[in-house]
Amino acid sequence: MPINKLALVRYKTIDNCLQNRYRKWTLEDLVEACSEAIYEYEGITKGVSVRTVQLDIQNMRSEKLGYNAPIVVTDKKFYSYEDKDYSITNIPLTSQDLGTLNEVVEVLKQFKGFNYFDELTSMVTRLEDKIYKQQHNGRSFIEFEKNELLKGLNFIDPLLKATTASRSLMVTYKSFKARESREIIFFPYLLKEYRNRWFILGKAKKGSAIMNLALDRIEKMEELPAEKFQKPTFDVSTYYKDAIGVTKMPEQKTQLVVMKIIREHAPYVITKPIHSSQKILKEEKDGIIFSIEVIWNFELEREILGFGEQLTVLSPRRMARTLQKRLKQTLSNYKPDEE
Repeated sequence: MPINKLALVRYKTIDNCLQNRYRKWTLEDLVEACSEAIYEYEGITKGVSVRTVQLDIQNMRSEKLGYNAPIVVTDKKFYSYEDKDYSITNIPLTSQDLGTLNEVVEVLKQFKGFNYFDELTSMVTRLEDKIYKQQHNGRSFIEFEKNELLKGLNFIDPLLKATTASRSLMVTYKSFKARESREIIFFPYLLKEYRNRWFILGKAKKGSAIMNLALDRIEKMEELPAEKFQKPTFDVSTYYKDAIGVTKMPEQKTQLVVMKIIREHAPYVITKPIHSSQKILKEEKDGIIFSIEVIWNFELEREILGFGEQLTVLSPRRMARTLQKRLKQTLSNYKPDEE
C-alpha cells in the first residue's frame, strides 16, 4: 500500500508523540501536532481533520502498512503505545521501501568522489549496508560504531528544525548532578555529536552563559512561538574549531599543548591526529614530539590520559602537573591484593 507524502508526515508525527511518555496525548493533541507538522513541512494551513487522524491511527494499528502499532487508549481519552519501546521506525523495510532506497543509493553514488560531497561516502555506505542486511536476513560485512541504548535521539529532528528556524523552546532538563528536573526557556544554536552522544549548544533566557545540553538528559521539549528568539553573539560555525569535545565557553583562550609519544605508538597520532591543529615538531630516537593548539577542557584531559604511559605532556607545565595528580589518584584506587 503506497504511502503519500502527507500521510507519512502524519504517521511520523503521531509516532513521535506516542513515544513521548512524559505527556498524555488526546486525539485533539494529535490533530494539533499533525496540523503543525503539515504546515511546517509543506506550508499547508488548512490543518488536519479529526477523521483523518482517526484513520491514520487505524492504519498504523493494522497490517496494511506493516506497522501493527500497539496503540491503546486509556481512560477513554489518552493515546499511547502499550509497548514503551515501540516505534514505526523500528519495523523492517518493505520491498517497496528497499526498491526506493536502492534508487536513492544509485543517485547518491554518482556524487561520490566530488570534494564537495565527501561526507556522502559514509552515508552511502551505511545505506548500502542497511539494504544488504534487510535483503540477506540481517547478515552484514561492515559494522559501524553505535550505541543502541542511547536516549534522546528522538529530539534530534525537532531540535534541528527549531535551530534552523530560530525558534525558542521550553526544555525540561535534568542534569546528572541535579536531583530534580527543571524547565528552561532555551534558544538553540547548534547540534553537536561527540563520541556517539548528541548535544545542543545554546543559551537560556535567564543569564548570559552559553549552555550545552545533552540530549539524553532532556525529558521533554516544546516550541514557544510567542517567545522572542535571542540570536547568538558569536560565530556558531567556528565555535568548536579549537576544542576537543563539547565543553567550552566563548571567552576561553587556546593553549599550545606540546606532547611526546613513544615511537611504537607514534603512527596512531600521525595517521589520526588528535586535533586539526596538530603539528609534528621533532622526531627523536625514542619518540615524536608534536603539538596541538586547543582550549583546556575535560575532554582534552581524557583524550591524553587515554594514551596512558605512551604519551607525556611536556607543556604547559600546569597541565602536566594536573594530569600527574589525576594519575596518582587513579593509582591509589588500585590496592595490591593481600596475601
